[in-house]
Amino acid sequence: MLSNTPCASFPRSFCVGVLLSLLVKSGLAQTQNFSMEDFYRVEKIDVHAHVYAETLDFVSLAKRDRFRFVNMAVWSDPSPRENLEKHRTVFLQFNADRDRTAPVVAFPLENWDKPDWSQQTIEYLDKAFKAGAVGVKVWKNIGMEFRDKDGKLIMIDDPKFYSVFAFIKKKKKVLLGHLGEPKNCWLPIKDMTTTNDRSYFQENPKYHMALHPEMPSYEQQIAARDRMLAKNPELVFVACHLASLEWSVDEIAKFLDRFPKAMVEVAARTGQLQFQSHRDRKRVIDFMVKYQDRILYGTDTGVDGNSNAVRIYQQTHEKWLRDWKYFNTDQTLSVPELDYPIQGLALPKEVVEKIYRVNALRTFPNSWGQG
Repeated sequence: MLSNTPCASFPRSFCVGVLLSLLVKSGLAQTQNFSMEDFYRVEKIDVHAHVYAETLDFVSLAKRDRFRFVNMAVWSDPSPRENLEKHRTVFLQFNADRDRTAPVVAFPLENWDKPDWSQQTIEYLDKAFKAGAVGVKVWKNIGMEFRDKDGKLIMIDDPKFYSVFAFIKKKKKVLLGHLGEPKNCWLPIKDMTTTNDRSYFQENPKYHMALHPEMPSYEQQIAARDRMLAKNPELVFVACHLASLEWSVDEIAKFLDRFPKAMVEVAARTGQLQFQSHRDRKRVIDFMVKYQDRILYGTDTGVDGNSNAVRIYQQTHEKWLRDWKYFNTDQTLSVPELDYPIQGLALPKEVVEKIYRVNALRTFPNSWGQG
């Protein structure tokens, strides 16, 4: 059998070993991507969740899918009591199972006009960090809603924030920012590129900036965020929702090149990646591969005390499966964010492992039982 091959002059056992090695390598080449079945075998982290529930049902169900979470409390409600309740439940989830959730807190804005606001906020965050918080989230109400006593809109580059950001850095915690909105926010509903943006801004007209020309422009929102980061270059920053640059992977790349300590996560913006990859699949693949160390997976899943945890889990499970199919296979799939089918990216395993787990472990050290 081997007489006409280059192996003929070598011992048969050696030749058999070479052939077996080639077969193994061939098999590995065929499995350079995760399959749909691998979804249930691979450990994953969703870095953008809002689990504000008394029960542990949702997180327990997510164990089936091998998911852990960064669980974010946001200071977004007009009622301070409701905001504090979000924080209470985030720590409830954390203390119930520290191997599953990592808590992120936000800070109050109600006392902004007091001269000691920054010091009060630092003391508040110090207690939260001692209780286990791994980061601090700032939300779009900074720049789009919150005003001082004189009616001036407060932007994220206000110097009053900087001592707070310095404290976050000193404590080796992470600042997470949902600042600004997708570029669709400044367009008429009919011109928006994804169905989720169209439905959100129809339901939340106060945040639909096309209706509010008196408010800062998209470019002004992005510029304020970038000025803040330029003034705080050593601060580890996770830019939520693809840094509100979801419309262009080239713009996201420029952002990451300019700010080496920044990461981006895809929560609620995977549809925008899909919108782009439908038009230029290679460009999106090249971006994901080049910046594989700077991208985090997330969904923006929300569970509160009034939610049906089983129903929310089922909806989230379906979302997780769609995303897994998109990032790991080259199959065609339908997604609710777009009105046409798209092809998956078929990213290499090592890239997916970083986006779904490794980068989160590096960004949030000592979380999920690491330390």
